[in-house]
Amino acid sequence: MLRGALKTVGSRSQCGVEQLISALRGVSSSSQQLSGSGRTHASSCTDGDPPKILITGGLGQLGVGLASLLRRRFGKNNVILSDIRKPPNHIYHSGPFIFSDILDSKNLRELIVNNNISWLVHYSAVLSAVGENNVALAKEVNITGLHNILDIATEHGLRVFVPSTIGAFGPSSPRDPTPDLCVQRPRTIYGVSKVHAELMGEYYHYRYGLDFRCLRYPGIISADSQPGGGTTDYAVQIFHAAVKSGHFECNLRSDTQLPMMYIDDCVRATLEFLEAPADTLVSRTYNINAMSFTPQDLTQEIQKVLPDLRVTYNVDPVRQAIADGWPMALEDSAARRDWGWKHEYDLPELVQTMLTHITPGNQVAQAN
Repeated sequence: MLRGALKTVGSRSQCGVEQLISALRGVSSSSQQLSGSGRTHASSCTDGDPPKILITGGLGQLGVGLASLLRRRFGKNNVILSDIRKPPNHIYHSGPFIFSDILDSKNLRELIVNNNISWLVHYSAVLSAVGENNVALAKEVNITGLHNILDIATEHGLRVFVPSTIGAFGPSSPRDPTPDLCVQRPRTIYGVSKVHAELMGEYYHYRYGLDFRCLRYPGIISADSQPGGGTTDYAVQIFHAAVKSGHFECNLRSDTQLPMMYIDDCVRATLEFLEAPADTLVSRTYNINAMSFTPQDLTQEIQKVLPDLRVTYNVDPVRQAIADGWPMALEDSAARRDWGWKHEYDLPELVQTMLTHITPGNQVAQAN
């Protein structure tokens, strides 16, 4: 019976352990009863159909941009943004949006079953600087929420993407560059929760066959959304200040070098990684990198376009301590080798693109 069950599900092993359980119990693959749960769900691994994708924390810096790219790739109605906040009208009308709290596992299960979700992009998180001010909230969202995501994704045979971060490294990690595999001893709850996510996701992959995928993002720079409480926020805020007032007060030292990436590169990398065949992935967690610079480097590049920009420094000791323990550059040769990652934006292209998008009439610029 076991051999027969394995033969039944062998061609779709990426769908996880639930098909094996169902085959052993003689339950049809189109409507599977989970042990002890009383819930049924349709198989999410249909060959030839576009994926149905759910993005948690979708109103953050990355969710809206990734949703736009995924909708162009797979169709508007196949990508659902979710969050616990009310979306702006232009986002609400741009495609499916639904309320979802990752701490409410029942609601999350219903959402996945009712919408036949096959890919889950988990962006809900409390970021570094905010997390240090509210450790209890960061533990609840970043750790308990992750456990809900991994359990539900395993139950329903989903492909799940969870971003990690340069914050997953710490002062004892090699800093220039930081390799994929090295000592990770972060000193923020955000970093600790991301190391936990990496290890739990990889454990679920090897233990249960979950198609878990994770990229360590550098600092992400975007003109279309406000920063969300991260240590690299200055690299977004400086552009809005440069256009609006011509003066920016930086909360990191002028010589603080950190890895950065323009958002278009980030969301493209995420899509390419999600689409990569599973058998090409030597690892389940990869570094990706684009450029590294200091506040002084960024200021000088912006001043080539806006020479009157004036930058002063008022160092925030909490954020500076966090930055001092983070990589100065990420080593990402494995991603470039295994699934063809290649960035497009270096510092000059980044500055030109950001200043093109941010004008005095821009809604985002006026929000500061």
